[in-house]
Amino acid sequence: MMRQRLHKPGARTILMHFLGANFLKIRIPIYTKISSSRVLEVGTGLAKSYSASDFNPRLPTFFGVQPMMNRRGNLKALAAAAALSVGSFVAVPNALAQNTIKVGVLHSLSGTMAISETVLKDTVLMAIDEINAKGGVLGKKLEPVVVDPASNWPLFAEKTKQLLGQDKVSVIFGCWTSVSRKSVLPVVEEMNGLLFYPVQYEGEELSKNVFYTGAAPNQQAIPAVDYLMSKDGGGAKRWVLLGTDYVYPRTTNKILRAYLKSKGVKDTDIDEKYTPFGHSDYQTIVADIKKFSTGGKTAVVSTINGDSNVPFYKELGNAGLKAKDVPVVAFSVGEEELRGVDTKPLVGHLAAWNYFMSIKNPTNDAFIKKWSDYAKAKGIAGHKDKPLTNDPMEATYIGINMWKQAVEKAKSTDVDKVIAAMAGQTFTAPSGITSKMDEKNHHLHKSVFIGEVKADGQFNVVWKTPGPVKAKPWSPFIEGNDKKPDEPVKK
Repeated sequence: MMRQRLHKPGARTILMHFLGANFLKIRIPIYTKISSSRVLEVGTGLAKSYSASDFNPRLPTFFGVQPMMNRRGNLKALAAAAALSVGSFVAVPNALAQNTIKVGVLHSLSGTMAISETVLKDTVLMAIDEINAKGGVLGKKLEPVVVDPASNWPLFAEKTKQLLGQDKVSVIFGCWTSVSRKSVLPVVEEMNGLLFYPVQYEGEELSKNVFYTGAAPNQQAIPAVDYLMSKDGGGAKRWVLLGTDYVYPRTTNKILRAYLKSKGVKDTDIDEKYTPFGHSDYQTIVADIKKFSTGGKTAVVSTINGDSNVPFYKELGNAGLKAKDVPVVAFSVGEEELRGVDTKPLVGHLAAWNYFMSIKNPTNDAFIKKWSDYAKAKGIAGHKDKPLTNDPMEATYIGINMWKQAVEKAKSTDVDKVIAAMAGQTFTAPSGITSKMDEKNHHLHKSVFIGEVKADGQFNVVWKTPGPVKAKPWSPFIEGNDKKPDEPVKK
């Protein structure tokens, strides 16, 4: 795509007197984005596109309308522009709609979650480039629309409204934290949008408008606890459930507490702790963990999210808390989060995921090479010199490719048709399995891997399931879930 130039002529005040009646005074900033193929005018609550053949650069543009060269034509054009500007948005003309399919990318590129989410944005863009190079979808190129919700949970909802209502995207790939997903959920349901969510989560949700390509608790949290309880995992008897203070850690730990109790673990042998997003001082918490561990073999289950993982793992190293004494298994720490940490003191600590970069198979080798070449070509910070792949990147890549397949099966980007076509979709995953979207519950069947941190920041897989595990969105360890259907309820 040709490089585009962004011009900002500033605010303009237009005073229009038309049809001999009312005055309409509108002050609005106009941002004009020009390429060889089209002009995109974006103002407050207003966006409109034109082909280059419709645009005369010698004439001024008001609200996306060029006045004609006579007084009567001017009045008609300005009146039409005024009428359009009163609405919440202006529809993109058919010429552009016929040339591209718009794809929304909704990941935090700033704030506490940028450490994890920025690379997912780049994964979507890589997949789009790959799909476009092979001819696109239904003969049309995919056009990414990237927004930054900035780790601000209410802003996720506003950006979703913008993507669906103004930008007219056919699908959204995005979110990391459950609180961001919960913010987006009522918007995609009300506007009948489509969200692909690529990160492990707490379950307890099933929406017609969401496909969950990350793990449910039975595909990550429960297997991790089982491993730590086993002889190979150290035979843990006491448990510290440590997480960031929001819905995913609290709900996951509610499930884990009930599961541990079902295994005979007493309440006095479970310690639950939470810290806010962006927390950086873990000295007291790590000291408390060391003290708690004197009461018996202890394991830590970490649902810390975002950049707080860096100071937590640094403090583990500073305190000399070795994996052989108190193993920590993390659900939101992978190759990317360990990039800025001295991993030598962390050797042997664990992570539970459905993919690791270190997995050896031809599909993963190709995925890693593809990402490495893309990161170097695009100059992606960190990755251009040391490219890394991780579980949410794989889940993102699976999601966009399954969506492509579903659109082609449906022969349409219509949301309801694509949802129907997603049932049973399969894709050869970098993890080494043929990943399948469940026919009913909008979740992937996924293999589970537990890996030990190595000195180089990679993971050595020490345990895995025999094959893919079907997701259970409604945990059997929460009362009443046995009565809930394993498919979205029609509203």
